Amino acid sequence: MLESDSPCAQIMRPIQTMHAAHTRKFDMNLLLAFDAMLRERNVSRAAQHLGLTQSAMSHALRRLREFYEDPLFIRVGDVMKPTPFAEEVSESVLEIVAKVQLNLLAQARFDPDMSNRVFSLCMTDMGELVFMPRLIEALQALAPNCRIKTAQISTEHVADALEKGECDLAIGSHYIQDPNLFQQELFKHSFATIVSTSFPHDEMDLQTFLGMKHVSVVLSDRSTRYDQFIDDLGLQRQIYLTTPHFITIPTILETNPALVATVPGELAKIFLRYNAVKVVKTPVVAPPLSLRQYWHPRHHHDPGVIWLRQLVKQLFDRYLD
Repeated sequence: MLESDSPCAQIMRPIQTMHAAHTRKFDMNLLLAFDAMLRERNVSRAAQHLGLTQSAMSHALRRLREFYEDPLFIRVGDVMKPTPFAEEVSESVLEIVAKVQLNLLAQARFDPDMSNRVFSLCMTDMGELVFMPRLIEALQALAPNCRIKTAQISTEHVADALEKGECDLAIGSHYIQDPNLFQQELFKHSFATIVSTSFPHDEMDLQTFLGMKHVSVVLSDRSTRYDQFIDDLGLQRQIYLTTPHFITIPTILETNPALVATVPGELAKIFLRYNAVKVVKTPVVAPPLSLRQYWHPRHHHDPGVIWLRQLVKQLFDRYLD
């Protein structure tokens, strides 16, 4: 007997109102398709998530629509958005599938040599520049059939994405305050000030620093820790450009010598390789910033996620040392 407020009861309630013969036709495997569509909001990506062809995924979605007598997902631009009914039962679908997978995964073992899993990582473009080269190299050696998918998700939605399984790990210096998430420090890095290669000096005094036009990276309506530190000191700067992307800064500075930016030190080292900018000693030294990996308790015992986060920790533990 199902409890009246259990996830299964919430899912089965609309089913129980249908004819008994119709109810017997329901394939519980269709919940996996429902779950994948809720996570991916795209038929092709949902099919890839389940290891199905797109036609098989479309067939499963059609059966779900016929069973529930509801469109379930409506195309809006490039995204398949859930209908009000799909939204109503979404939490129950996600919870049921997550519990089933957790029970099965608890009995499983992750074999990196044989797995063809797609690992999903939440990180910024800065994170991709710093972490991805070394991580890809390790995965190709240890898990040759696994693949990687990255997503840049606003900070306030990272915890939700981790809970739903849209991302296996979030890696970076996110402003995540959710006490329910596991987190693990990887390393700390300092900040570096970068300018055009035409800047005539290797150091910059405070007056010059404050007098230049600054490029500031803002993620999810939040300034960087360095920007916050400058503001807390009461120092006034002219923020000329605000952008959500670190990766465009070298090109911008290269052709605009009047601009300056302060970025994480590891990123500045990468930028130097392309000879578009130079690093100058910053006149305002901020405390170092911790880079961490985050994951959700719901997937804490997933053997694949366990293996992945152990690999990330091994690769980047005391990385700067």
